[in-house]
Amino acid sequence: MDTYFVKSFEEDHSTKHLVGKKKKTFQKLEQILATNTILPNTLSFGQKRRLSTTILHQNYTKTYRPQGIIFRTKLKPSYVLPFDLVLLSDADKIVVHYYRIKDNLHIYYNHKLVPGYEKFVFKDIASLLKTYDSPQAAWRALNAFRKEQKLPVLSRSKYRLAEYNEAVFLRPVKITPVALFGYREETRKAAKKHGLRCYKTAKEFYKKELSTKEAQR
Repeated sequence: MDTYFVKSFEEDHSTKHLVGKKKKTFQKLEQILATNTILPNTLSFGQKRRLSTTILHQNYTKTYRPQGIIFRTKLKPSYVLPFDLVLLSDADKIVVHYYRIKDNLHIYYNHKLVPGYEKFVFKDIASLLKTYDSPQAAWRALNAFRKEQKLPVLSRSKYRLAEYNEAVFLRPVKITPVALFGYREETRKAAKKHGLRCYKTAKEFYKKELSTKEAQR
């Protein structure tokens, strides 16, 4: 089966970045589709500017935000994590819901990664899945790691941040757009405007794609 990536969008179907303490629009959907390129937009936790995406897999069908673009690319990710990078940071309070931190990203993103975090960094999705075949396995290993590092064990309320993997690119990514996903009317209109399929969730897309491939065998 083809590898499908997801880039989550803000509600206005754009990516954002920080300019000083303010979050500004970085790339709009129209700009991405006009160039078939998504640019690295996130600078946080002492890391290089990067593009954070998710690779869809039968055990990883959740996404960072409820809307975004599904795409294919020939470019391989620079590295892959089994969960959101924030779970490896030294933030005193890890927040699950993005809307609660979006006005304080300059503070939140200023945290550093916990020493030893590299054990959760993989070169590709195959090696990740060989070690952590599901979010549950990665979650158990994460809390064991945090305990070793004398950090608080994460409560189950933070588990949502482990339900999707994070595939990171450190350079612009040339893409083949496949579909948009999102439950709002604006997403359906955008998909129709640009001649793309539209699904309520990335999971819905993946399950349909998986069933189609199985039927063709």
